Amino acid sequence: MDYKKLVAEKIQENINVNLQLDFIEGLIEIPPKPEMGDYAFPCFQLAKNLKKSPNIIAQELKDKIEKNYFEKIENQGAYLNFFVDKNTFTRDVLTKVLEQGDKYGSSSIGKGKNIVVEYSSPNIAKPFHVGHLFSTAIGNSLYKMMSFEGYNCTRINHLGDWGTQFGKLIAAYKRWCDEEKLHKDPIKELLRIYVKFHEEAEKDPALNEEGRMHFKRLEDGCKEEVELWKKFKELSLREFKKIYALLGVDFDSYAGESFYTDKMDAVIEEIDKKGLLVESNGAKVVMLDKYNIPPCIVKKSDGATIYATRDLTAAIYRKKTYDFSKCIYVVGMDQSLHFKQVFTTLKLMGEDWADSCVHVGFGLVRFADKKLSTRKGDVIFLEDLLNKSVQRTLEIIDEKNPKLENKLQVARKVGIGAVIFTYLKNNRERDIVFDWNEMLSFEGETGPYVQYSYARGKSILRKSENINGDVDYSKLNSKEEFELAKVLNNFKSSILNAIDKLEPFMVTRYVIDVAKAFNKFYNAHSIINAGDETIKIARLQLVKATCQVLKNGLNLLGIDVVEKM
Repeated sequence: MDYKKLVAEKIQENINVNLQLDFIEGLIEIPPKPEMGDYAFPCFQLAKNLKKSPNIIAQELKDKIEKNYFEKIENQGAYLNFFVDKNTFTRDVLTKVLEQGDKYGSSSIGKGKNIVVEYSSPNIAKPFHVGHLFSTAIGNSLYKMMSFEGYNCTRINHLGDWGTQFGKLIAAYKRWCDEEKLHKDPIKELLRIYVKFHEEAEKDPALNEEGRMHFKRLEDGCKEEVELWKKFKELSLREFKKIYALLGVDFDSYAGESFYTDKMDAVIEEIDKKGLLVESNGAKVVMLDKYNIPPCIVKKSDGATIYATRDLTAAIYRKKTYDFSKCIYVVGMDQSLHFKQVFTTLKLMGEDWADSCVHVGFGLVRFADKKLSTRKGDVIFLEDLLNKSVQRTLEIIDEKNPKLENKLQVARKVGIGAVIFTYLKNNRERDIVFDWNEMLSFEGETGPYVQYSYARGKSILRKSENINGDVDYSKLNSKEEFELAKVLNNFKSSILNAIDKLEPFMVTRYVIDVAKAFNKFYNAHSIINAGDETIKIARLQLVKATCQVLKNGLNLLGIDVVEKM
């Protein structure tokens, strides 16, 4: 039973005001302390319509509403507080979790709605570094959550495989590339010559002009440049897919910037026909002064295209191809202005669906107060980070549980899960500063803590000889048991909130709350040795339901569970 909706229905039935059920439900709050009730309705919004004080409205509603399904209803000032019947509530929640299993928390709310999620999008011929995982983790999690709630989602990896940097790379390749190193470790060799190019260009600025010349030849389809570009792309994708396999991430499309090169002219022509394109210092731009936004450059003075040209073309192509109700761009906060320019230009072109395009920004990733820079070669390879996390986790396992079966497999799941969890733990706009001790701790608000809570629950279930038989949920009458059931009930709402705000951390924080509530219950009560068989069976069902919710929640974050730790 959806108790929040039930509260909303009871209020709607007993007020002489025409308010939508969804509106009333949106006003209902979860009190900060259990003694204040399980649900609270603030009556301020009704005061104007009913021409009464909120306090009087709360008192009158308390007297009118029948207490079916509720132990009691109290008014405290302007708030109407509902205390659910604990036995009925706990039985309803646990029965629902156990019946629905892997589908618990899902819905069909997104049925018939197409969503495009663009994420990860590393640059070809450059390392897949720790910054790229921010986009990858957020995008993958949003995709999983939306799919779970019935949306038809398309995952796009908009590869950075076009632009002036490829002209620079071609120039660098022709001067300094070591072919043997390139085939042995392509990304590191390409990074080496890319860094060298920028070092040499500081001494000889003419190199930059050479790079621009090679990119123009690439755009013009010159054979040598095209073949080198294809070579860089194939080598890079091979390496990137190794990382995606480690993370368990996949895509429906790898259509990068280059995919749109033969589609851009038509878009530029359309912008021009609508009288939006003007010349500025030799470049072709769309003026956005009245929106207090700098001009959107569509073509540079040398005739080459730019990111904005390709993103305008990509957005139009995606709308025609996928007919999306929302197109989400998971790209760093530093690109906020770029997306304002692109979305505003689309609107000026008469594309009203541009309002459905959303930039989901995120912060920076730092180690010891150091910002990453590909040009200077100051990067931390993601593969190295993941391997280091797995190795450190293996060392912790060797110390704590050296006889554990499948140690390396467990270390992989826990180590990689710990990294992903760190990226998704807080508001996405906050910067991440890595702290190995905190990240891999099995205590506190970490991935390993949540995974360990799941493994602990599964261990209890394995040790139990019998969890079958009739379940008397009225035996789960302690504060800790009821609070855990309440948290389990909030799973779906945490997912829907995360989707609404495009903030995966809401589910991350939720699974932390589940783990905390479970461990409070575990530390306060005997389960297998409960003494009374009916209490034991009821508590085992609570453990089973908790494991199910933790598994579902971690899955939505892109993190695997481990059965033993």
